[in-house]
Amino acid sequence: MEDIFFKRVTTTVISLGLLILAFLLLQPILLSIIGGFLLAFIFTPLQKLFIKVIKSRAISAGIICLLLLAAIIIPLWLFTPTIIDESIKIYRASQELDLVTSLKTLFPSFFTSDEFSQEVGSIVQSFIVKLTNSLMNYLSNIVLEFPSIAAQILVIFFTFYYALKDGPYMIDYVKSLLPFSKDVEKKLFDSTKQITSSVLYGQVILGAIQGLILGIGFFLFGISNPFLLTVLAIFLCALPIIGPSFIGIPVAITLLIGGNSSSAFGILLFTLMASLSENFTRPLFSAKFAKLHTGVLLIGMIGGFIFFGILGFILGPLILAYLVIVVEIYRNKNTPSVLIQESGK
Repeated sequence: MEDIFFKRVTTTVISLGLLILAFLLLQPILLSIIGGFLLAFIFTPLQKLFIKVIKSRAISAGIICLLLLAAIIIPLWLFTPTIIDESIKIYRASQELDLVTSLKTLFPSFFTSDEFSQEVGSIVQSFIVKLTNSLMNYLSNIVLEFPSIAAQILVIFFTFYYALKDGPYMIDYVKSLLPFSKDVEKKLFDSTKQITSSVLYGQVILGAIQGLILGIGFFLFGISNPFLLTVLAIFLCALPIIGPSFIGIPVAITLLIGGNSSSAFGILLFTLMASLSENFTRPLFSAKFAKLHTGVLLIGMIGGFIFFGILGFILGPLILAYLVIVVEIYRNKNTPSVLIQESGK
C-alpha cells in the first residue's frame, strides 16, 4: 500500500515538474505557437480544397505555407520603405503641429479664450507627440530585434505547416485526453469551432475588409500617409463598436479645414461604403457561426491587448468565449446563454 502511494506521489511530482519545465521552455514562443494554430484554423477550408486536387496533406500544406509567406514578404519588401518614410513624416509633423489655430477654426464658439485654447492644444499635442514617439520606438525595436522576430516567424510557420498537415490527428489526440462523455465532447468542440470562426471571420477578417475599403479611398484621393492610415483603419475596424467612422470622419474634417472639400466628401463617401459593407458581408457569417456578445468581445480584446500585445485582440475574446462555453456545458440548461447566441438565431 505504501509502495503504491509512494509511486503515485513520485509520478505526480515528476509530471508536475516536467510540465513546469515545459512551460518555461515554451513560454518565449508560446504566442507564436498559438498564432500558428490560429492560421491553420483560418486556412483549413483552403487546405480541404487543395487536398481534393493534390491528394496529399503534406504537399498541400507546404503550398499554402509558401503562398502565405510570399503574400507577407512581398508587400513588406515593397512597402516597408514607404511606411518608414510616412512614419518619419508623421513624427515631424506632430512636432510642428499648430493645434490651437485648428481648434479655433473648427470650434470657434467653444475656443474663444486664448488661454483655454493654449491649454487644450498643449494637452492634445502632448498626447499626439507621445503617440508618434511610441510609433517610432516600435519601428526601431522591430529593426533592433529582427533576429528574434525572424525566429518567432519561423516558429509560427513551422506550427502552421504541421497543424495544417496533421490537424485531424491532433484533434483526435486532444479528444482522447478529455475526461468528458462523447455528447459533451461533441458539444464542446462544436461550440469552440463556431465561436473561434465567429471571432476570426466575423470580426477580424470582416473588419479588415472595411479597413481596406476605406484605405482605397485614402489612395484614390491622395491623402497623406495612406499606408499608415490604412493599417490604422484595419486595426480600428476589427474592434467591436468602433468602425470606419472613427478614422474616416477625422480625416475628412482635416481635409475640410485645409480647404479640400472635394477630397473630404470622397473620404466620407468611402467611410459610408465601408460601414455599409458590413450589411452585406456579416450575414454570410452570422447565419453560420455563433455570435459572441459585444461586451465580451470588446472586454476580451482590450484585456488581451494589454496582456498579450497585438495577438491579444484575437486571444482575449477567445479565452473569455471558451470560458463561457465550459460554463454553459456545466450549466446544461435549455435556456440560451446571454453571452453566446447559437448560429441561425
